[in-house]
Amino acid sequence: MPTATARHILVATEAECLQLKTEIEAGADFADVARKHSSCPSRMQGGDLGAFVPGQMVKEFDEVVFSGEINKVLGPVRTQFGYHLIEITKRW
Repeated sequence: MPTATARHILVATEAECLQLKTEIEAGADFADVARKHSSCPSRMQGGDLGAFVPGQMVKEFDEVVFSGEINKVLGPVRTQFGYHLIEITKRW
């Protein structure tokens, strides 16, 4: 079964998600942005979610993490929780 590690930033609106993505792509540190803006408790770890396998996260999140490009900021990804920016850090 595939396993991945990822970090994310969760916000309420697509507009905020896109703004934060622009900041990160312009050089802002992902972990710093997560600590300042994410509404998920993982913000305390800079958005780090640790390792997980398919089925542990909501479907929309899983689809991106197990198919998207590694070490690239992906999103906005909409789930029942809000809008995510996702960075897959490793997949094996």
